[in-house]
Amino acid sequence: MSKIIQVVIYKSITDENKLQQYAAIAGPAVKEAGGRFLARGVPVAVKEEGEATRTVVVEWDSMEAAEAGYNSDGYQAAIAALDGGAVREFRYIEAV
Repeated sequence: MSKIIQVVIYKSITDENKLQQYAAIAGPAVKEAGGRFLARGVPVAVKEEGEATRTVVVEWDSMEAAEAGYNSDGYQAAIAALDGGAVREFRYIEAV
């Protein structure tokens, strides 16, 4: 299987403080698990039905690595810190 691209789209953010706490934990946890951040932030432009909401793009060596990263103790601690402070959508697609 080829590399996996993880796209996280923030549908809404209800608590900026929780998001900051999450990010402080999640970034190192993703890197430790082998994820490589390709982009993160608010889009510089959107087209058609796009929404200018926070988006994060991470490259993983495989779907198994992405799952292991998501389920790692470090990333689960980040999710606990987020504690409902945002509604997100995760997408995983094969890189070309």
